[in-house]
Amino acid sequence: MADCGAEEDTGEFGSRQGGERRMIIQPTSLEDPKLKKLKEILLEWINKTLKVEHIVVRTLEEDLYDGLVLHHLLRRLAGVELHAEEIALSTDAQVRKLEVILTALNEALEMNEETAKWNVKLIHSRDLLATLHLLVAMARRFQPDLVLPPNVGVEVIQCEVTKSGIKADKQTEFITFQSISIEALEGESNKECPIDELFKLEAHKIETVKKAILHFVNKNMSSLGLNVTDLDKQFADGVILLLLIGQLEGFFLPLCEFFLCPVGSSEMLHNVTLALDLLIDQGLPVQSVDPQDIVSQDVPATVKVLYYLFKRHKNK
Repeated sequence: MADCGAEEDTGEFGSRQGGERRMIIQPTSLEDPKLKKLKEILLEWINKTLKVEHIVVRTLEEDLYDGLVLHHLLRRLAGVELHAEEIALSTDAQVRKLEVILTALNEALEMNEETAKWNVKLIHSRDLLATLHLLVAMARRFQPDLVLPPNVGVEVIQCEVTKSGIKADKQTEFITFQSISIEALEGESNKECPIDELFKLEAHKIETVKKAILHFVNKNMSSLGLNVTDLDKQFADGVILLLLIGQLEGFFLPLCEFFLCPVGSSEMLHNVTLALDLLIDQGLPVQSVDPQDIVSQDVPATVKVLYYLFKRHKNK
């Protein structure tokens, strides 16, 4: 049995079946290069997100416990406005603010409070493990194209107070898991377009890549006041596809060239055919995509076209 007093205590993890449980990170795990890389990426993501608000986070361990940063992240990423004091100075005020913020965050993340690996007490006590679990969940939800190092885990000792004493078990707690991404598909596939390989995978992996492409689309359509929520259906009439191409490739399409409000499949087909012709003229290899497939809401055909746009413009 491991000695629960031998390592640094990261805070109370919760109470289950009448026993108090705590997760204690082994100090050697804090030096793991993959963990350091994860922290670096999350820190950069937070600061980039909050740059317009002139908020700078220097450490994940010390700068998130009072709720200020999480409050601003929730507002910027999810568009949620909360009736909570901006700056909470006392411990009681910080705890009350965190309760409001984490309740809203769990709802936005569609996370059950009972199964979440974070809570008010853990975050307020600067628990690194809980803070990382929360930030990773937020990144996956609100910025799915953010590439996080896979299989990041830490060695922990889980201590539980029982009637017979303290029970301790050493285990590995994973913060990120092996995830599928467009970059990973490109690395594993010998084909120029890995989307054909994508649709041979499990449904949840397909959804992860679709979310990344959807985020890319909305990021580039926001200046037009447009928002895509259904990748499978909203490109069928060709309108959003044409507008997206114009945004990305930097040219204006005269309204007389396409149907802004297409009526019937023939006008939709005209729009999609024009979009594919424009992409071919711009050197994108979409000759194999049948315009009718997109009109018919064929998901692989639609995702393939969007993938080529993503691949060309993702770093711009």
